[in-house]
Amino acid sequence: MSGEQHPLAIAIKPLLDAVGASAVSLDEIQPNDVTLEWEGKPAVAVRLPGLESALDRLLNEIRRQFGGADLATLDRMDKQRVVALLEERGAFTIRHGVENVAAALGVSRFTVYNYLNRQQAAGKQA
Repeated sequence: MSGEQHPLAIAIKPLLDAVGASAVSLDEIQPNDVTLEWEGKPAVAVRLPGLESALDRLLNEIRRQFGGADLATLDRMDKQRVVALLEERGAFTIRHGVENVAAALGVSRFTVYNYLNRQQAAGKQA
């Protein structure tokens, strides 16, 4: 959105950032945008992200949980925790999920698969 922003757009910005959405002005609305009203009048439109950015949002969320550090700098135990958290959130159902997570962690695909296998084995023993 350009120019002066509506108070609603300002108020929802942290939420939009967290989910990867963006506020767009009313004159830029597209059919899939969601229009939000303020005091009974259209105030701002929200453009939801596509699935292609879902893994990026998950990785950014995990990065925040680990203090904002580059995930590649984490130790092995933390990287295993990252893989477990991403598995819980469905990151590996996204096309090229393993490859992208491996790149973010600075490890090989084989290592990510090993972490997943260990996690599954531990789950079966519990």
